[in-house]
Amino acid sequence: MQARRALSPAEREKQNDALAAHVVTASAGLAVIAAYLPVGSEPGSVRMLDTLVGRGVQVLLPVARNDEEGTPTALAWGRYRPGELVDAPFGLREPAAPEFGAAALADAELILVPALAVDRRGNRLGRGAGFYDRSLRFAAPATALITPLFVGEILDEIPAGPHDVPVTHALTADGLVTLGGGTWRT
Repeated sequence: MQARRALSPAEREKQNDALAAHVVTASAGLAVIAAYLPVGSEPGSVRMLDTLVGRGVQVLLPVARNDEEGTPTALAWGRYRPGELVDAPFGLREPAAPEFGAAALADAELILVPALAVDRRGNRLGRGAGFYDRSLRFAAPATALITPLFVGEILDEIPAGPHDVPVTHALTADGLVTLGGGTWRT
């Protein structure tokens, strides 16, 4: 997170613009993708989401909640509509109602998964709550799980547990990298 914060605004914007161009290219011909709304210094941009919607892609964004005991649940999903985000728990913003359940992820033909870093096997370093690991089991088996990153955030190895769901690809300003034997192609 410190390395991300150390990127100059100009460098962050340059890399985010390149990521957006790659995502728009990868989504050509797709009807539904699941994405995330970048928080703080996370890679990505609202501009990218707006571009996808403008090209006719339905963009699903996560709705994060805990259960009654305070344990994170699988993410629900909402349809992104530019200008219609609402304040949400955890200091996040999310789509306005209606909200779809976790099973809506099965409709996504491409899923953008946030992370701080990934390794060559597809192990992802998230923020520790496990929302995505609980959710990705709802994705169709052949769906690409792509983590947008800044250059330099693909590592040799990240520890992973049995509950961790690996991603199939990393995407940086330099392009798409297949991880852990993923088979999806742009």
